[in-house]
Amino acid sequence: MSWFEERIKPMLGVRGKPFSSQDYLFEIKWDGTRAIAFVDLDNERIRIQNRRLMEISHRYPELELLDFVSENAVLDGEIVVFEGNKPSFYLLQQRDHVESRFKASILAKRTPANYFVFDVLYTETNGWLFKKTLEERKKILDGVGSETKRIALVDYIEGKGEELYERVCRAGIEGIVGKKKNSPYIPGKRSDFWIKIKKRNTGDFIIVGWLEGEGERSETFGSLILALKSGNGFVHVGQVGTGFDSEFLRWFSKKLKEIEIKEPYFPIEAQRTVHWCRPEYVCEVEFLELTSDLKLRAPVFLRLRNDKSPEDCRLEELDHRPVAIP
Repeated sequence: MSWFEERIKPMLGVRGKPFSSQDYLFEIKWDGTRAIAFVDLDNERIRIQNRRLMEISHRYPELELLDFVSENAVLDGEIVVFEGNKPSFYLLQQRDHVESRFKASILAKRTPANYFVFDVLYTETNGWLFKKTLEERKKILDGVGSETKRIALVDYIEGKGEELYERVCRAGIEGIVGKKKNSPYIPGKRSDFWIKIKKRNTGDFIIVGWLEGEGERSETFGSLILALKSGNGFVHVGQVGTGFDSEFLRWFSKKLKEIEIKEPYFPIEAQRTVHWCRPEYVCEVEFLELTSDLKLRAPVFLRLRNDKSPEDCRLEELDHRPVAIP
């Protein structure tokens, strides 16, 4: 298999609190879709792969990756759609759902996406770079990447994590990531080499069913039943019933009915009728805390995570707990 056909799961981080350290670089964490891009200048072709290893380049024809690099390369970064000066969950979700190339070309002009590149995993000159340190990879990336209209290298600062965190919070951005300078790139693994620092608690959970709605929602759903994988089964973490707009309620209700099943995953106490579905969808939820009995407190739906597989949402890997910084 050539470098262009490789399937690479991105390196992941853990949750932490704001800190400063000269051993770390700090970058803005955008509200986007994680994407690994394969750019083959020799054959004028590209692949963009999301966290689920799905090919998504057809959704983003405006990303001119052939103009971004000076040699064949594999890049890691985030696709972001802006509304004004801030990333938009809603507009990004519209782009994530598109499979028609014609519709994608229209949306590329109406709500264009941007690709923020923060790492390089391969170059024709250097080969695979997983064992190189982050600092070494950054220098290589600076050498092969040159910004285009829709593609940019991610800026970073050294040491001053708390200062950057305060600045991005004032700007209304999600948070920052601290990355250890001497760390390798570990595909598909969650490591404390990378530390996510968000201004709110969020998590990704599997949708395994729904409760029927009432009143204005009688034709859709009232709340989604959420779970995490544990072993071969599921652990119930609660329901989320807020954060949906009317368009999403109508659209997703139809999707849920298409995958409805009869067999329950676990017992649930509810005053409304419970429906179960195949575990095909993952959603991001904001919450106040995770209680001692593993239930989400005050959850709010943020978006579907089409880039994330239900297999990735495991109780053992739940990253809501802060980590200690050495």
